[in-house]
Amino acid sequence: MRRPFVCVLLLSLALVRLAAQEPAPAPAAAPVLTLEECVARALEKNFTLKAQGFSTDIAKESLNVAKANFEPSFSASAQRAMTQTSPNVRTDSGDTRLGVDQNLTSGAVVNLSTSVARSSSNPLVLLPNPVYNSDMSLSVTQPLLRGAGTTVNRAAIERSRLGLGIAHINFKGSVLQVVRDTEVAYYNLVFARGQLAVKQHSLELAQRLYDENKARRTTGVATDLDVLSAEVGVATANNGVVTAQQQVRNSEDALLALIGQTDFSTLVGTVSLPSRPDPMPSFDVSYKLARDNQPDLLAAESTIKQFQLDASTAKNGALPTLNLGGAVGYNGTDHTYGSAINRTPDGDARNWQVDLSLNVPWGLHADRARYRSALASLRQEQALLQQIDLNLVVQVRGAVRAVETNQQSVEIFTKATELAVRQYELELARFKAGLSTSRQVLQIQDDLESARVNELQARVNLRTALSNLHQLESSSLERYHITLAD
Repeated sequence: MRRPFVCVLLLSLALVRLAAQEPAPAPAAAPVLTLEECVARALEKNFTLKAQGFSTDIAKESLNVAKANFEPSFSASAQRAMTQTSPNVRTDSGDTRLGVDQNLTSGAVVNLSTSVARSSSNPLVLLPNPVYNSDMSLSVTQPLLRGAGTTVNRAAIERSRLGLGIAHINFKGSVLQVVRDTEVAYYNLVFARGQLAVKQHSLELAQRLYDENKARRTTGVATDLDVLSAEVGVATANNGVVTAQQQVRNSEDALLALIGQTDFSTLVGTVSLPSRPDPMPSFDVSYKLARDNQPDLLAAESTIKQFQLDASTAKNGALPTLNLGGAVGYNGTDHTYGSAINRTPDGDARNWQVDLSLNVPWGLHADRARYRSALASLRQEQALLQQIDLNLVVQVRGAVRAVETNQQSVEIFTKATELAVRQYELELARFKAGLSTSRQVLQIQDDLESARVNELQARVNLRTALSNLHQLESSSLERYHITLAD
């Protein structure tokens, strides 16, 4: 039963020896890759941010569409007609009209128009013949109830403006997320490479122990079991190196994907944890920063303003329609085109009109239902804002505690590593003195490896906890000198 297992161990050992005898050529030293450089690349090339940028462009165009409602509208028309009532009786007529309409923020609609008409008949029934008629008119219609006021008429513009602000806020949130993800991916690569270094060092220690056991066996101090135990230690350590190498490659791919680099064959430079320590966070300071800058909270507040506009518009829509209109016009007639136009301001003929119209849908049930629905949506969003604020409190408290806990973990695991190093040195000395066995040395070596990996993991966890807190505070933008366009 043991022979296949022993064969596998011997094969692994042979591979390790072969690798030691014929080392692969060392790759060229990679340049240092700083965290700041990774963040800059991610902000420039990250596909998520590129996609989010289109949402901002769409919001800008929606605002332009809303503003266009208050741009003047020009109209022009021309017509020519001929009427023949008998073989010898014919009337020709033509009309050219120009006009402009303008919507005002008060809800009023202003129309200014002018036209020139020409008529001629055969036989002569009109004097002069042909006759030209020119007119100019100005009309205004102002809602007094439904549709009246700047709040209602500018609601679409203000809603789109808030929507553009929300798009910018969401883009800011995406930037913060990309920065946080880049930091975490960078730290994960630091851990993976650090873990690989620990595994490689463990392999070196296991190989030394194996070589020493072989030498001791030739002198009769060590047994075949000691050598076999050392072989198992070498094979196990080698497997740990292979697994760690895979984790390094996966971490490199994850970082390259975040910074928008599609060439995965590119050598990733040297990475390291920031050397400068961060001050211990304070909940009060962190929560104030989060409350003032957190994208989800700011977006919810802007959404509430949109629903408030919807409620105001719906409330106005539940009113009856009462419109006041007025118009004034001038008319001139002559036998030539130019004379008719010149006579128009002289007031050969004038007219004016004032009207008042009322329209009340029976019961206004639909409009009042829309108003109640708008109020319900507003209250729903206000409740969601309270929930977001509460969640933010919990998240900040948890993030601050995570930083504090991981800081303590770093201190504890650092001391644990120091202890593990001393225990290994002591056990190795006892082994060389013949007071310990290979198995005991390998167990202490495993403890040393675990202690070093745990210390490295604690340091990475601390940096990750700080990244999460900085994302909540939105302080990552300031830390990396990131400026977002308004």
